[in-house]
Amino acid sequence: MTSHQNTQTMKPATAAKKLGVYLEATPAEFQEGVVSRSELTALQTDPPEWLQELRRNGPHPRPVVAAKLGISISGLARGGVTDALTTDQIEALKQDSPEWLQKERATQAEVRKETARIKDKKAEAEAEAKDER
Repeated sequence: MTSHQNTQTMKPATAAKKLGVYLEATPAEFQEGVVSRSELTALQTDPPEWLQELRRNGPHPRPVVAAKLGISISGLARGGVTDALTTDQIEALKQDSPEWLQKERATQAEVRKETARIKDKKAEAEAEAKDER
């Protein structure tokens, strides 16, 4: 019995998500085709000019926008940002620093602090349990 290796492919939306780009801004041939794992790897290791340009200037998908602003995706929605933004638009938001963005950044900082506290507490408990053995 011979084994047949099937080429795994993914939808363009999945590939765009993995590449961190906004699907609607990608070239038509990317949007209309399927992407194999080897093609995805090639795009990641040696990105073509269109991919470099999208990563540099956008428009960026919401997860990337949120990360660049230092807030959560939910925070974007609460701030009324529902569309993809370009790098220039993100920088303008940072410069303007509206009240909602300041609030969301403070919330995100608290979340990070609490996550670190819980992680430290868990590590302490694990160390104590290990010492008791």
